[in-house]
Amino acid sequence: MARTVLIVDDDPAFRAVARELLEADGDFTVTQAASGAEARTAVAQQRPDVVLLDIGLPSENGFAVCRALHELAPTTAIVLCSVREAEQFGDRVTASPAVAFLAKAHLSSAALSRLISPGPSGT
Repeated sequence: MARTVLIVDDDPAFRAVARELLEADGDFTVTQAASGAEARTAVAQQRPDVVLLDIGLPSENGFAVCRALHELAPTTAIVLCSVREAEQFGDRVTASPAVAFLAKAHLSSAALSRLISPGPSGT
């Protein structure tokens, strides 16, 4: 059964490519939001399994959006993404409620599945 993913990114071209990549293998069903406000509404209504959240939303702090989404749906896995690498954000990624970080250049259905799947110990 396909897991549901909400892509939150202000760039429609990235959302389209990400959707194509994630739906190609049939592992994910994708919906989209262009802003933190749209994401909050979508998470409240849809309760997706995963949120792929761009840290660099133009008028919003991606880390604040992450916290707000986590408060709305604590069981939804939030994966932060950016064109930059995680190291460039210092400890803000690990201090956030996100389960992982994925650089946009490395996005694929397989990469996202690895980040959100339970490990050998069931975590």
